[in-house]
Amino acid sequence: MTSRKRISVALAGLIALVVIGWFVRDYVGTQQEVPGAQSGLPVRELSALPPEVGQTWRLITKGGPFPFPGKDGSVFGNREGVLPRQDPGYYHEYTVPTPGSSDRGAQRLVTGAHSEIYYTGDHYESFVVVDSAG
Repeated sequence: MTSRKRISVALAGLIALVVIGWFVRDYVGTQQEVPGAQSGLPVRELSALPPEVGQTWRLITKGGPFPFPGKDGSVFGNREGVLPRQDPGYYHEYTVPTPGSSDRGAQRLVTGAHSEIYYTGDHYESFVVVDSAG
């Protein structure tokens, strides 16, 4: 094989590797997407939120006990329309204790049926998507 032919074969192989890498990167990237990120809301790592958020998330994953059993785990109606529209019963809300508050406070975690986790610190006016792996 001539050196010109070798260079052409090597270049074609390199181009093939780049194209394959591009598709694999896109495939892997979609597999690691945080549930709820497609909503367009900002995504925040759990560790970047107040520590009470992490404590509430751990309670949710354990199934409780919750500080407000009559409210925690109840259906969240999304009446404000900030979260993506879903069928009734899709979302459930949990109290995130607010230090110094004499009542439930304004912080909540809202979970979706497809593993989404949303946090609001202002009683449903705004939300962020929570990346529980972070």
